[in-house]
Amino acid sequence: MSPRHNRSRGGARPEPQVDPGNRYGGVQRTETWQGEEWYVRLVAGASAPGKRYRCPGCDQEIPSGAPHLVAWPEYGGVDDRRHWHKACWNAKDRRTTKVQRSRNAPRY
Repeated sequence: MSPRHNRSRGGARPEPQVDPGNRYGGVQRTETWQGEEWYVRLVAGASAPGKRYRCPGCDQEIPSGAPHLVAWPEYGGVDDRRHWHKACWNAKDRRTTKVQRSRNAPRY
């Protein structure tokens, strides 16, 4: 019996097309909020970089490695991207305009 060959015997493989704006992977979709089109991309916890973000919905920290989503307006740039907890993004229409921090919440 001949040994198994695990490498391909064909020609060169095509290089995968990678979107340079898609740093975190995930699936991107478009949603309408407050009369604007928003791009929303899910970020898996394993692919999240070692940074911490502050969720604009609840004003709490998103720890590094936690799954969350990134949202930005259709005509916005890189500086307009915001990292949200998934539950906060889904509840954004039910929240008040002014988020109140608790007494023990950090001020940074």
